[in-house]
Amino acid sequence: KSFAGELAGRAVPVDVAVSAHAGQRLRVTVQAEGHAALTLEDDEPLAVAVKHPVTQEMLEQQWGRLGGTGFVLRRLTASLSGAPMVPLSVLGRLRREMVAQLTAQRDALPPRVHTVCPETVLPRLRAGVERVADHAAEPQLSVLCRSLHQLHLLLAHRPALVYADFQDIREYRQAVALAHEAQTQIYLATPRIQKPGELGIFHALYRHRPDGVLVRNLAGLEFFRQRGTRTIADYSLNAANELTVAYLQQLGAERVTASYDLNRDQLVDLAQHGRVEQLEVVIHQHMPMFHMEHCVFCAVLSPGSNKTNCGRPCDRHDVQLRDRVGSAHPLKADVGCRNTLYNATPQSGAEVVPALLRCGVRYFRIELLHDEPAQRLAQCVQLYRDLIAGQVSARHVWTTLQAVNRAGVTRGTLEHRRDPLAIL
Repeated sequence: KSFAGELAGRAVPVDVAVSAHAGQRLRVTVQAEGHAALTLEDDEPLAVAVKHPVTQEMLEQQWGRLGGTGFVLRRLTASLSGAPMVPLSVLGRLRREMVAQLTAQRDALPPRVHTVCPETVLPRLRAGVERVADHAAEPQLSVLCRSLHQLHLLLAHRPALVYADFQDIREYRQAVALAHEAQTQIYLATPRIQKPGELGIFHALYRHRPDGVLVRNLAGLEFFRQRGTRTIADYSLNAANELTVAYLQQLGAERVTASYDLNRDQLVDLAQHGRVEQLEVVIHQHMPMFHMEHCVFCAVLSPGSNKTNCGRPCDRHDVQLRDRVGSAHPLKADVGCRNTLYNATPQSGAEVVPALLRCGVRYFRIELLHDEPAQRLAQCVQLYRDLIAGQVSARHVWTTLQAVNRAGVTRGTLEHRRDPLAIL
């Protein structure tokens, strides 16, 4: 609406020059940005003031009363002589006349029209995205773990790739050593938010010499690209269409994780039009519901006030937030003491896997959250391996794992399309 002129944008700066000389008519010249110059004059010559001659300060005060008009006084210059007296009513009338004329000029300007024809523009943009689908390549399942304990259990199943997302980055050194000893590639995850003064986190990850880094912000993508480290862009970079996937690849990402904002149909559409060979899809996870600066661990489990004096209760305690229906949602802290709340119920995108495989997607990921028993972890990994291999049905996977059958962030618009008459 502001682009079409229906809403006022920023106020237009106005420069005013006033000429007030005793015995002559008051003359005002106005110049507003993007408008033609105006000249306003009073009908009567100015008399000599008996008590209060006009001053620069008085003129600035009166011509500055432009609130709500869409204009603002930027500069006023005055040429005064003979101690003239200017009635406030005259100044008010000329000011209103100025606003009326400037408004009429603005309304007479041709509307700014920016026409986009999606029928022609989108195909042209899509044509610039080279798509290479290697249906002969073997699908790969990677696993994200959140503790050394989970990593120990995972390495026994020899995943193609393991991601480490620990709240204590001091454990990354041991994690990299364990993975390399098991001849498994390991990528370390950056924090979701990167602030000025926190570059040391990136340097710490780089010093551990992982096989690559799962980056969650553009700062991390640039930092590790400059150092020749392989990177995979995570969901937080919000690749919701093939143009964004291609752009992140140009910035150095070897693969891009599909945005969590996409439902099943949109995921398939992305795979059909985008660089499918660079696409990775998370098909099992506890959905992150919100990410916050406030540290619950410090607030409720420590007498301290910040990370310098809290004693790091997040290293020793598990915290869950219980909602109104009794579900306990896990809370996790990162190295920057920011907290993420995860949904208590795992979410599975198993139903969309066969369609993605047909489109040429070859990289799938499951994300663990709890330190689950070894048997449960092994079951989860094996079920998704069997699903990708076509040996079990999608329904068998998500029902066995007691997961929500959904792809996307929330129920409703982000779920797959349904027949609107299905309830009848």
